[in-house]
Amino acid sequence: MSDAPKGPILIDLDAPPEQGPDMAPPVPDLAAHPAQGRAMQAAAVLATRKPSRLSRWFWGLLVAFVGAVVSVAAWDFAMGLVARQPVLGWAVTGLGAALLLVALIIIIRELAAFSRLARIDRLQHAAREAALAPDLAPARAVVKDLTALYAARDDLDWHRDRLNERLNDVFDAPALIALAEAELMAPLDVRALQEVEAAARQVATVTALVPLAMADVVAALTSNIRMIRRVAEVYGGRSGMLGSWRLTRAVMTHLVATGAVAMGDDMIGSFVGGGVLGKLSRRFGEGVVNGALTARVGVAAMEVCRPVPFTKRTRPSVTATVKRALTGLFSQS
Repeated sequence: MSDAPKGPILIDLDAPPEQGPDMAPPVPDLAAHPAQGRAMQAAAVLATRKPSRLSRWFWGLLVAFVGAVVSVAAWDFAMGLVARQPVLGWAVTGLGAALLLVALIIIIRELAAFSRLARIDRLQHAAREAALAPDLAPARAVVKDLTALYAARDDLDWHRDRLNERLNDVFDAPALIALAEAELMAPLDVRALQEVEAAARQVATVTALVPLAMADVVAALTSNIRMIRRVAEVYGGRSGMLGSWRLTRAVMTHLVATGAVAMGDDMIGSFVGGGVLGKLSRRFGEGVVNGALTARVGVAAMEVCRPVPFTKRTRPSVTATVKRALTGLFSQS
């Protein structure tokens, strides 16, 4: 006897059909989600992150403890070796003394680097105030300090001489500051922009071509630190390791506070989001955005490291800097 149901078979036409290729979600449009420059944003967060008070105490105590242990162990080792083998022991003691001397020299250089950075900052502040002063005395003092800052720069001899020749022809404080800016800052601005373009090109290339996780973040952070240090050196504020990190934090903090290290609706969006590059390869799009954000950091570093603020001379355009840096590196539309 058959168990088949008797009567008509009902088919529910409103039931959802089985999942098939025709029901798969569409491929996401990269233009709708343009590159964001995540590597540069992560690098900025790393550079500006402040450790907590507890972590600072921990690392400070750890360094002090390890330093004390290493010092005592080294002293005991050297004295024990002197007791057993006097010649070898004194040789090792001499190596330790040489190491301490080198460490002292490094510390002195770091302190001198902080002093140079502070001098640049004071000069920039004085130049900004002198341009607003009613008399020429503050402006002349700024020009005198500026020429003293670059007295040892052979590449600026012609520019210093030209500035000195024209000093007596200017009787207005803003014009005097503008003259010093035009004569001494113009050639330095060109060199600083070259450093910025090189860093932007390097960050863009690494981001686009190296698929390793965190490689783009490391490349962005190291390239930006090196770029900021070189920009500071161009303007006379040579910095050591600690000075470079402090300067980097100052520049990055300013950019994060103003929202500049983020994907905006300015030239970066039009440069990448609507172009063929952003549609075909999101990785290349990220490279271009990271390079553009690096150029932003570089221009901000120029403003921070420049002993004379931008007054008569126009602040470098990030758009033009990015175009010069990435011309021929990626195709554009």
